[in-house]
Amino acid sequence: MSDKSGLTLFLDGEEVPFTRGESIFQVSERHEKEIPTLCYDDRLDAFGGCRLCVVELEGARNPVASCTTKAEAGMRVTTRSGKLEMHRRVLLELVVSENREVDVDELSGYASQEMATLVDRYEARTGRFEGRQSGASRPDDPNPFILRDYDNCISCYRCVRVCAEQEGDYAISIMGRGFDTQITTEFGGILKESACTFCGQCIQTCPTGALGDIKALRHKEIELPIEKTRSICIYCGVGCSVDIMTKGDKIVGILPAMDGPANEGALCVKGQFAFDFVHHPDRLKTPFVRDDQGELVPATWDDALDKAAAGLMAAVNEHGRHSLYAIASGRAPNEAGFMMQKLVRAGLGTSYIDNCSRA
Repeated sequence: MSDKSGLTLFLDGEEVPFTRGESIFQVSERHEKEIPTLCYDDRLDAFGGCRLCVVELEGARNPVASCTTKAEAGMRVTTRSGKLEMHRRVLLELVVSENREVDVDELSGYASQEMATLVDRYEARTGRFEGRQSGASRPDDPNPFILRDYDNCISCYRCVRVCAEQEGDYAISIMGRGFDTQITTEFGGILKESACTFCGQCIQTCPTGALGDIKALRHKEIELPIEKTRSICIYCGVGCSVDIMTKGDKIVGILPAMDGPANEGALCVKGQFAFDFVHHPDRLKTPFVRDDQGELVPATWDDALDKAAAGLMAAVNEHGRHSLYAIASGRAPNEAGFMMQKLVRAGLGTSYIDNCSRA
């Protein structure tokens, strides 16, 4: 059995194809082998820090990290054995022993349940290694978006790596070693004084909830199930896919869609956190037009559009077609921008049109 490359290896006794450059973990994942990991994010360079993904490789002295070991033709790999399962369980017990808690609210972030899920799968809540804890939280950081609860940090560095590799911000880094290891900003300051753009990527990749979505967690006391609805971010024409989290009829948070074709799990600060306007008490729910006395009164959409069209044509008739100047919205997709310029040029007879995002 082979693919176009003709390269195969033996995975748990089964000969499977692979492509040159793939890691053992990638090959195993593609062939539906469940290999646990806490430091792996397929958008990031493999790190090999948690060691949960180790596999047995025939001819190797010790188990190897599957995420950092490249597949080679003829390899014989074992992804699960009694020895490997015991290794993984003990590692999870050690990780848990350093943390304040395992169970965090799923509103914390996209990946926030990963550690708790693995701990339960491997029955690693034994407490036999309890002792010194690592991490120092930053409750003094006043930012309204990102909870920095480092008492739950396991030093997987996914947050640091996504900030550098995906966002290119390098706003957070690693300080210290051993129990003194800390995720920190430059000079140990608060996030708003760093290069952080509050995109929220660090939140969504964190597997323990050490970094959490403050805005979403405000609603954890609402005792209703979380429902997720796939949609498109409204803030620009890129078309980022999002999963809107709701409890009842209330939006409680936004998750980036990891399979979104335009964003692949990335969002900007607006797409991630700026949804309060939906439920704002001052939000307009109907069009308003001015009556004969100049007062704003509710109207239907047809009446409002007719009023706007009449006003535009009155300006053209009285002051000429070049008295109008249009600015298209940077939040609109290309199709809407095209229709806007068509309306202005063909409908109103002027070329005075620009776009607010041109600069």
